[in-house]
Amino acid sequence: MSQLFREPANVIINRIKRGELTAEEYISVIIDRINNMDTKINSFITKNFENAIKRSREIDKKIQKGEKTGVLTGIPVGIKDNISVKGLKNTCASRMLSNYISTYDATVIEHIKSEDGIIIGKLNMDEFGMGSTSELSPYGPVRNPWNHEYVAGGSSGGSAAAVSSLQIPISLGSDTGGSIRCPASFCSVIGLKPTYGSVSRNGLISYSNSMEQIGPIARTIFDIVPILNTISGEDRMDNTTVVLKSQYRIKSLEEILSSKLRIGILSELIETSEAQIMNGIQEKIKVLEKFPFDLEDTRLGILDFAVAAYYIIAMAEASSNLSRFDNIRYGYYSNPEGYDWRSYFAKSRSLFGDEVKRRILLGSYVLSAGYFGKYYAKAQIVRSRIRNEFEKLFMKYDVLILPTMPVLPFKLGERISNPVDLYNLDLFTILANLTGFPAISIPAGFSQEGFPFGIQFIANAFDEQKLIDLAVLFEKEFDYKERFESI
Repeated sequence: MSQLFREPANVIINRIKRGELTAEEYISVIIDRINNMDTKINSFITKNFENAIKRSREIDKKIQKGEKTGVLTGIPVGIKDNISVKGLKNTCASRMLSNYISTYDATVIEHIKSEDGIIIGKLNMDEFGMGSTSELSPYGPVRNPWNHEYVAGGSSGGSAAAVSSLQIPISLGSDTGGSIRCPASFCSVIGLKPTYGSVSRNGLISYSNSMEQIGPIARTIFDIVPILNTISGEDRMDNTTVVLKSQYRIKSLEEILSSKLRIGILSELIETSEAQIMNGIQEKIKVLEKFPFDLEDTRLGILDFAVAAYYIIAMAEASSNLSRFDNIRYGYYSNPEGYDWRSYFAKSRSLFGDEVKRRILLGSYVLSAGYFGKYYAKAQIVRSRIRNEFEKLFMKYDVLILPTMPVLPFKLGERISNPVDLYNLDLFTILANLTGFPAISIPAGFSQEGFPFGIQFIANAFDEQKLIDLAVLFEKEFDYKERFESI
C-alpha cells in the first residue's frame, strides 16, 4: 500500500473502479508522500488535503452504489497556481495576489471534477509564469528531484517536479514559451502543449493571451491521454476554442507503424545543443530508423529573429494584462490612507518581482508611440513568416523532431542574474507558441552526471494524435518505470 504512489494513474483508476482499492486509501498514500517529499522539492504553494479526502469519500460512495464514475476516478491532480480553483488561493506565485482566493473554477477544473479527478493542491511557479527556472517565486525556488541543488525548469516547475518526485501522477501547467516542456525536459517527465484553441483558457490568469495554453504533465503517455481528453474541447467562455473532431487514444503498435509517419529532423538545432544532449537525441532518432517511417534532415529559416519576436510580443501582452493589478481593481489590498493616487499606485506595483517589472517595462516601451511599428508590428510579421515556414514543412512532414532544451539543468542561482542568457535558451520551445502548433517533450535520457534531458516533437495544428503515437512508440522501447527507481 505504501508504494502506491509509484503506480501510474491509469493503473490506479482501474483498481479503484474494480473495488480493489478505495479512492480514500489512495489519496491518503499520496498525502503522506507529499508531506514526506515536498519539504525537499518545494513544489506546492497550497495543499487541498481536507477537501481531497472529502471528495475521495464521495467517489467511493458512488462506486459502492454502482454508479458510473469518470475517466479520472480518484486521481489527484496538481494545478499550477495561475489556474483558478474555487475556494483556493490563486497567487500566481506573486505577493500581488498572495491573499487572492478564486471565486470560480477554470473550465479545465470543471472538466477534471466532472470526471471524478481530485484537486490535491496548487503548484509553485515563476511569478506570473515569467521565467524558465521556477526560481522567481516568493515562496522559494522549486528544486529538481534528480538533484536538489539544480533548477527544475520553468515556469511550470512545480507541476513537473511534483510529478517527477512521485508526489502526484498528473498535473496541469501552462505553456507560453515552453513553460510545460522545459521543466518536463529538466525533470524527465512528459509535458504536452496542445494546439492553441484546443483547451480553454477561461480561468487562467494570462501572461500572453495569444500564445499561452494549459496542458498536462505526467510520467507516462498512458496518463497524458485521459487528462488531455478531459480538458480539451470547445468552451463558450473562451471564443478561441474549437470543436475537436475526435478524442485522442492509445493506438496499438501495429496501427502506429502502419501510419508510415514522415518525420523531419531539425539537425541544425540538434547540433547546436550541448554535446551530451546532441548525442542522446541522435541515439533516439536511430531507434526510429528500424521502423517503416520516412526520416529526413530538414531546416527552418528565419530562426535568428524568433527569440526577439517572441519576447517583444509576450512582453507587450504581459504589460497589457498586468495593468489591471493596481490594487484598486485587482491585487493586494492595502489601506490607501495618507497617499495620493500616484504614490499609492507606485507602492502597489512595487509588489511585483524584478522579472515581472522588467517585462512590464519592456512591453510598455514596445507599445508606446513611435515604437509600436518599429518593434511590435515587425515582431508580428516575423511571427507570421515563422508560421508560414512551419506550414510548408508540414506539407512534407507529419512530425518535426528537435531537442526540448539546448542545455542540461543548471545550478540554482547560476544563470538567474543574466536574463538575456535565459531568454536565448527558449529558442527550441517558443517556436510552437509563436505558431500555435502542438508540441510534446518526452524523456530522452540522462547525462553522465545523471541529469535528464528531453526530445521534442512538433506537429501540425490539431495533430496531437501523431505526437501521442510517437510517444507511445518510444515508451514501448524504453520502460519509463526504470527512470524513477532512485526517486
